[in-house]
Amino acid sequence: MKNYSTNISDNQWQFIKKTLNLNDRKRKYGLRTIWNAIMYLVKTGCQWRMLPNDFPKWELVYYYYSKWANAEDFDLLLSKLREKVRLKRNQKREPSLGIMDSQSVRWGNNRSLNGFDGNKKVKGIKRHVVVDKNGFLLAIMVTVANCNLPEKPEHLKI
Repeated sequence: MKNYSTNISDNQWQFIKKTLNLNDRKRKYGLRTIWNAIMYLVKTGCQWRMLPNDFPKWELVYYYYSKWANAEDFDLLLSKLREKVRLKRNQKREPSLGIMDSQSVRWGNNRSLNGFDGNKKVKGIKRHVVVDKNGFLLAIMVTVANCNLPEKPEHLKI
């Protein structure tokens, strides 16, 4: 397999393997190879079907991506990494403060997700992001552009 700049290191793989409790049973393609394929897709933004031939077939990579996404494994990894860094910085494991911002973005012609933000004069969607004081992602939400969230949204758990 080719060495891509998106490939994860041994330490990163050990952390992922330990956090997600991945077993080492025999497979045609190792989970690390599949993980590297997902990292390649995320970083390059290529289409699933355009995945280079030295990775497993895109259907297999998509199967694992879907499985891990539905099980919220990516959220678990993000949470564990955030906790690890916060503890290294002598901060509490869980943040007690969230900083929220939103951005209106032009969106394609999908009528169900279109709104008009009169303040920004943008037709499209609005991205809402909540981060802690270090800038680590806590929550993200996408709405139509004309949606204004209340001071403390009920559905965001902080």
